[in-house]
Amino acid sequence: MAHPISAFQAAYISIEVLIALVSVPGNILVIWAVKMNQALRDATFCFIVSLAVADVAVGALVIPLAIIINIGPQTEFYTCLMVACPVLILTESSILALLAIAVDRYLRVKIPVRYKSMVTPRRAAVAIACCWIVSFLVGLTPMFGWNNLNKMQRTQELNGSHTEFVITCQFETVISMEYMVYFNFFVWVLPPLLLMLLIYLEVFNLIRKQLNKKVSSSSNDPQKYYGKELKIAKSLALVLFLFALSWLPLHVLNCITLFCPSCQTPHILTYIAIFLTHGNSAMNPIVYAFRIKKFRTAFLQIWNQYFCCKTNKNATSTTTAETGN
Repeated sequence: MAHPISAFQAAYISIEVLIALVSVPGNILVIWAVKMNQALRDATFCFIVSLAVADVAVGALVIPLAIIINIGPQTEFYTCLMVACPVLILTESSILALLAIAVDRYLRVKIPVRYKSMVTPRRAAVAIACCWIVSFLVGLTPMFGWNNLNKMQRTQELNGSHTEFVITCQFETVISMEYMVYFNFFVWVLPPLLLMLLIYLEVFNLIRKQLNKKVSSSSNDPQKYYGKELKIAKSLALVLFLFALSWLPLHVLNCITLFCPSCQTPHILTYIAIFLTHGNSAMNPIVYAFRIKKFRTAFLQIWNQYFCCKTNKNATSTTTAETGN
């Protein structure tokens, strides 16, 4: 028999649904904008589409699964593990997309003349495919054996239980904290974030030098070229900053859980950290709309072409029909 949902769980579910309702349409709009606008077809925006796909999946897949885990259904171990792994895949995909974006911006300011010949659409597609392959390998590692199955089986044996092995599905129940800290955080989250920080610092340094020297580039107006690059780099660095701000608290809590088992972390902090991680998927479209002119123009074009004008046309048609009658 299912347990009734508490008021706290109802509030949690409501917030998660609200995040999903913002994240999914917002990121679909990003993908739509790139598809319909020729000015958004370079490598950077291809990587942004990959990031948006991951964010759509967070809203459409991870958040519903997180709600299921929060309710805590009784399941078999590997069923629960399959529910827990998608968030690991999509987190890694987002990190690698952000890293690809950072490298792309670096190449744009480091070798502006040779950039288009080096960063071709085909190479960008290969890079995106590699990012997703690595993400699946990292995120599915618990399915290959690095999980809490043996620990739970030993606990069941010590308790003398011989019943069917069914668990209450919780993330910490099936996912090893050693995996989350030593492998996921210390190898696949923290180093890429630090590398991206260094890359963006170098990007800003190169742009500043170029603006001061006013050297020639592929553009007829070097100052205008590097000024535009500076604006886009600042916007994408903001996306990176928001990602780090959203995900680091949860990883810090994981470290506390592993290294200080006796420390009691308030549940409200865990929930806030979870909301931040899921909420990050809704932030990027807002950043693009306010900070990147090409996206803002594309969003307005979509609105005018498919929503605003369409509504006006329908209203006009209705009025005409009524006048005819």
